[in-house]
Amino acid sequence: MTIEKKYLDCVLVPMGIFLMVAYHLWLLYRIVKHPTKTVIGVNAINRRFWVRAMMEDVSKNGVLAVQTLRNNIMASTLLASTAIMLSSLLAVLMTSGSSDRSSWFVFGDKSDLAFSVKFFSILVCFLVAFLLNLQSIRYYSHASILINVPVKKMSQHQHHHHLTAEYVATTVNRGSYFWSLGLRAFYFSFPLFLWIFGPLPMFFCCISLVFMLYFLDVTFQFGWAVGIIDDSSCYKDEELGCLAQSQSL
Repeated sequence: MTIEKKYLDCVLVPMGIFLMVAYHLWLLYRIVKHPTKTVIGVNAINRRFWVRAMMEDVSKNGVLAVQTLRNNIMASTLLASTAIMLSSLLAVLMTSGSSDRSSWFVFGDKSDLAFSVKFFSILVCFLVAFLLNLQSIRYYSHASILINVPVKKMSQHQHHHHLTAEYVATTVNRGSYFWSLGLRAFYFSFPLFLWIFGPLPMFFCCISLVFMLYFLDVTFQFGWAVGIIDDSSCYKDEELGCLAQSQSL
């Protein structure tokens, strides 16, 4: 019977992890190839439009842009603080000398090694979430300065204005991407936490998460965004999977 329980951990846990990884690889493919069919892709396109609108008149929109980016920094800071706090709590639980840990499990491997692996996996998720949110704060901090650069006063060339807006938009999008990845690391911690109580809750949690994330990540309401291109530039958004065209000065 003990061997069968260990086999459950060896079969169901890799299947659950494979299901989560396969879904996110599929989502990455959709974001790259069909960005307007995903929430992440649509938001990235609209963030580029927002950055261009904010940089059209820095004197009027500067405060609004900085406050918006500051709200994003606060959101990333909250997730980073939560991640490092949970990591510290897990480290304390891993080093505690509790003798009745086997009673926490419902079905599965109850050895001390299995217990350590489960808690270490959750700890890695929270540490990764902390680092990703730190990178998000970094990019948002850079963008809060770059978005207020008075480009029109420094240069009258429209090409320079476009390049600056594109760079700032890319910086803002990178901050958002890292924030999304940090949030995904929190999502991955849920099935790993349920793994403490056995491989069956962990596997069913992976299935439930994939279904929930599919409805949160996929959208079919903003396909019209593909045809929106700024007439003042001949560059296309990188979210649309297009390469930048060469310009003659």
